[in-house]
Amino acid sequence: MKYPLLSNGFLAGLFLVWTLALAAQPAYTTEKTTSTRNAKDYDRAMTMIELGQLEEAYKILSRTVVADSLFLDGYIQLAAVRHDQGQLAESEAYFEKALQLAPDYRKDVWLQLGLTEWRQDKYDEAEEHLKKYMALNPTNERDIRLAETYLERCAFSAEAMRNPVPFQPQKLDSTVNTAADEYLPSLTADGSTLIFTRVVDRQEDFYLSRETADGNWGQAVAIDRVNTEQNEGAQTVSADGRTLIFTACNRSGGKGRCDLYITEYQNGKWTTVENMGEPVNTGAWESQPSLSGDGKSLYFASDRIDGKGGKDIWVSYRSADGSWGAPQNLGDTINTSKDEQGPFIHPDGQTLYFMSDGHPGMGSADIFFSRRTPGGPWQTPVNMGYPINSKSAEGLLVVSIDGKTAYFASNRSDLNPTTSYGKPTYDLYSFELYEAARPAPVTYVKAVVRDADTRLPLEAVAEFLDLETGQIAAGATTDKDGQFLVVLPAGKNYALNVSKPKYLFFSEHFELKEPASVEKPFLLEIELQPISQNGAPVEEKAIVLKNVFFESGSALLLPESKGELEKLRNLLEENPGLRIQINGHTDNVGSEADNQSLSEQRAKAVYSYLADKGIDRLRLRFKGFGESRPVDTNETEEGRQHNRRTEFTVF
Repeated sequence: MKYPLLSNGFLAGLFLVWTLALAAQPAYTTEKTTSTRNAKDYDRAMTMIELGQLEEAYKILSRTVVADSLFLDGYIQLAAVRHDQGQLAESEAYFEKALQLAPDYRKDVWLQLGLTEWRQDKYDEAEEHLKKYMALNPTNERDIRLAETYLERCAFSAEAMRNPVPFQPQKLDSTVNTAADEYLPSLTADGSTLIFTRVVDRQEDFYLSRETADGNWGQAVAIDRVNTEQNEGAQTVSADGRTLIFTACNRSGGKGRCDLYITEYQNGKWTTVENMGEPVNTGAWESQPSLSGDGKSLYFASDRIDGKGGKDIWVSYRSADGSWGAPQNLGDTINTSKDEQGPFIHPDGQTLYFMSDGHPGMGSADIFFSRRTPGGPWQTPVNMGYPINSKSAEGLLVVSIDGKTAYFASNRSDLNPTTSYGKPTYDLYSFELYEAARPAPVTYVKAVVRDADTRLPLEAVAEFLDLETGQIAAGATTDKDGQFLVVLPAGKNYALNVSKPKYLFFSEHFELKEPASVEKPFLLEIELQPISQNGAPVEEKAIVLKNVFFESGSALLLPESKGELEKLRNLLEENPGLRIQINGHTDNVGSEADNQSLSEQRAKAVYSYLADKGIDRLRLRFKGFGESRPVDTNETEEGRQHNRRTEFTVF
């Protein structure tokens, strides 16, 4: 199940097809009949071409044109052979010689000449000769489509090379790259783990490398319990590194040629690999998955029916019960009548990078990106530009969460000059992504949840609420290690609640309305306080309600407070023996008396909300402390904001 990259061998193969087609025709000369000896040499050369012995064919064909300087088929076959050997300048010269002798002999020689010039970056000449071919009114539909495609590529390539984009790729260390093929990189959101596909003993396995303290990549190791004697490849890893979805082909119990499979990292090991089943998998080819940062959308490539062309990009959405819905085609803006594949959805949820040979580009498969607003349509794809794209088929691109670094695989000789022509290997590279191609700002919250008394890690539930809508934006359940990682796109403010039965909950507030606030991730150590110890109430310790908000200078609760207040109500309902005191605090702006009154009114507002929702008033009390108990300085706005707080304690 090799990653389906096209290569420059595509044109070489095309020329060989033309070469063999010409072999079926009689040798031709413009002035005299070809000698019997020349005809025999020509036939011998065709046999050598069929056997792949191009150098021997070249020597024989060279003798035919020396013996007969007007031998057109000899020049055309010499051009095709030299093309297949990578000697493009010689190939071009032989095509030009044939056209000089007889410009109307074979229309497709103009096409072959144009394609040879295109491969040498001679876009103006290539365009001229491709247009000449079209002007001859050819009838071969396949060649007509080819000429139209490369005329478009000539125009695009010439403009792209006049306006190159910044591109300084760096090959990853030998801890990752080896003499084998390495390709299809994927990253966790924090950038600490790199997973990729490596060819080992002619089959594909997954390898994992972790970032070291000095910022380099550590020695890559094979992933146990996932790798088998069969091929595994084309993978995506979830933001927190705990879910791996990948492609495997022709496996027992599979739905089609290639299916998507899933495994979870739980308690220090990967779970048994499972086929994702219908409706994600069908009897067709499904491959190259990309999981969104929130884990709710799965993008992948497939040639299933009802697509727009060969391979299309599809997306399946995860339901609340964890099941995956029927995949949806991304539509005409993204998919064309040709191949779109290699999708990567950035953790921002609104920037898609993918490969296509159907949109205007430089080669057989270029990298593009498209953006959309939340819930809106995808915008017209943008070519990543030259020299990121080239005539070679580019590989899948992934981008770090901060949008600054891109990773990709390539066997391009211009990136690895030591690679010999025709025997390239794929290696992994990174480069700084230019500004216009970067995704929207995103950050992440990485936390460990512990028991406040024992400091042992806890299995707990974390929920992030969109404060504007009150809807759950993201969530996570910690493993026995107590850790979770959640991606948070910019442009919204979020409330975090972490809860576990028999513990008081924890809350935090993240203001990400301004993109500048996402430049650094949030690293938290969360301590959950047990509700009781050996049957006795816990020692009084204030739990700050960081997502309870009031109108400025008022005790009127804002709608954004509802999510947190409901969490508090649920806590009291689930623990009928729990009694709490609501405390109000202010900063020192204004008079001491006014601050004392405001703090009491705000504490009472929370008390009244809970009582109105059915919590027994005997289990509640409230108290205002004004400005008397600051937890931070009142000399800065940030400090005053910390001092303006609502909290509760157990009594």
